[in-house]
Amino acid sequence: MVQDPLTLYKLIVLYILDRVNFKMTRSQLSGFILEKEYTNFMTLQQVFSDLQEAELIRADTLMNRTYFSITEEGQKTLSYFGNRIGEAIIEEIDGFLAEKNLELKNESSVTAKYYKVTGGGYEVELIAKEKEVELVNIRLSVPAEEVAEEVCDNWYKKNGEVYRYLVGELF
Repeated sequence: MVQDPLTLYKLIVLYILDRVNFKMTRSQLSGFILEKEYTNFMTLQQVFSDLQEAELIRADTLMNRTYFSITEEGQKTLSYFGNRIGEAIIEEIDGFLAEKNLELKNESSVTAKYYKVTGGGYEVELIAKEKEVELVNIRLSVPAEEVAEEVCDNWYKKNGEVYRYLVGELF
């Protein structure tokens, strides 16, 4: 087992990011770690900062959400020190990922945003990704902000159906 708690928390973050094939948001990682009461919010922010500074994880920000992925150096570090994570913690992480994988993946790979355009109205951008590949990127012009918000909300709920429909009609 790891002696330094900060090192353990860093290894936990690396382990989680290594086990998924998509970027995870700060809130997804924080939610799991804080729910299990491994550490507190402030310490976890320090962990993210330290991992980024050491270039063990990469952070990308889109629409006020930070997405994390493990770097090659992070994977090497995990391969050297990953055995220092306790078996009980690994089982909890693996169970969490098995149970929530689809939900986490969908949450991380689907984005919707809108912005006001000159001349009035709003433009909505809807994206669905698989790993780093964009499966679909749709831009729509809508007349009002309320409509833009509704389109974004519906994209999060119905993106799979919309994608299947488009593929079925176009291929």
